[in-house]
Amino acid sequence: MLHSALLLSRVQFGFTLAFHILFPSFSIGLASFLAVLEGLWLATGREAFRTLYRFWLKVFALSFGMGVVSGVVMSYEFGTNWSVFVAKSGSVIGPLLAYEVLTAFFLEASFLGVMLFGWKLVGRGLHFAATCMVALGTLISAFWIIAANSWMQYPVGYKILPDGRFIATDWLHVIFSPTFPARLLHMVVGAYLSTALAVGAAAAWQLLRRHEQEESRVALHMAILMFAIVTPVQIGLGDWSGTIVAELQPAKLAAIESLWDTKAGQAFHIIAWPDQAEEKNIWSISIPNGASLIVKKNPDAVIPGLKAFARADRPPVAVVFYAFRVMVGLGLLMAALGVWGVVLLIRSAPERSRAFLRATMVMGPAGFISVVAGWVTAEVGRQPYVIYGVLRTAQAVSPVKAGEVSVSLFAFVIVYAIIFSAGILYMFRLFAAGPAVAEASLPAAPRPPGSPLGAVPASELAASRGEPT
Repeated sequence: MLHSALLLSRVQFGFTLAFHILFPSFSIGLASFLAVLEGLWLATGREAFRTLYRFWLKVFALSFGMGVVSGVVMSYEFGTNWSVFVAKSGSVIGPLLAYEVLTAFFLEASFLGVMLFGWKLVGRGLHFAATCMVALGTLISAFWIIAANSWMQYPVGYKILPDGRFIATDWLHVIFSPTFPARLLHMVVGAYLSTALAVGAAAAWQLLRRHEQEESRVALHMAILMFAIVTPVQIGLGDWSGTIVAELQPAKLAAIESLWDTKAGQAFHIIAWPDQAEEKNIWSISIPNGASLIVKKNPDAVIPGLKAFARADRPPVAVVFYAFRVMVGLGLLMAALGVWGVVLLIRSAPERSRAFLRATMVMGPAGFISVVAGWVTAEVGRQPYVIYGVLRTAQAVSPVKAGEVSVSLFAFVIVYAIIFSAGILYMFRLFAAGPAVAEASLPAAPRPPGSPLGAVPASELAASRGEPT
């Protein structure tokens, strides 16, 4: 029964996390994109940048709200499903999550109000500053969340009390765990890449219907440059992360590559069918010495296989192996799309290539799928530990019955299906309507700088609030 409750608790948390991570990823990239758009509008006065800003601001507000709702659910699950984990590690994890709220969420929420409702009430400079502060807030939020998760991936700077509780002995080591720098950059750049692909897909959708639309053409060009530049950077960051995993979490690396025997010159399995019970790959298509070359930069380097670890300490191999390959495969497709887009930018207008526009639309969700696949690789690859090497997941679950967890899991699936489907459907309706919808639904541009708030006519203030004049 406990095993069933553990499995259901893991499924429930994984389900809610998979939904939640989509929205912060979008918010991180979109907030910075909005700051760039408003900065370009202020610098050039080009109306297309302002129209794009006002359009994507609506999408950002919706994504931000959905991210908050899904994040609150996860906070409750810590108490209902993982109370032992909270009791043991709360003095370390709790402050990190509290700082995320104090330094990031309040900052984002406060200045988001200025972005949405101060468009006509404050000067252009102040409005741009508010947009930049929201973008900064999303990055600070990523900082603290990745810090907490990185400590769970490789805990340092702590000690365990006789009662089993973890306490921090060096907060700098806790925050800046050895896995932290690479994982933070990998996550933030992944968010930027996901946003660029989503923006490019929305622009391509519009251009397939109305190829003369200036705003979508500008957005497409910006998206092409972004994912063409960022994708190689992301691949490099992924390689850095893999090197760190090989050093600090060798069992995870062995699962990622489905390596069973410890030997020199490990092959890279492009695709394989791992059999965990038999401790082998039933079949595989491999590159000889490829894994050693990629991970250790030496084709003859020795990499430990899964048999070097006790069966109870091995992660689920097939899940980790395939999740990693989904992430890498989509990354290679993103790189190809970026090269194609740059070639079209150099030779002609990419909006004239219907094949490229369709490919960009198809690749729209690829960034988000990669983010989820990356988190599956990281989190499932850490198993069977919730805090790597010191606290097993089975020891962290609440003393609840499987039936209780199954009821809450079923309820979450139903509620998420209704609420988030409605939100995502509305977001797609915005994409279908295009940037022009922003002009019909948001107030005019901010006042010129130097005009005090008190100088705004009372009738204008009333109109901005929706009051009769």
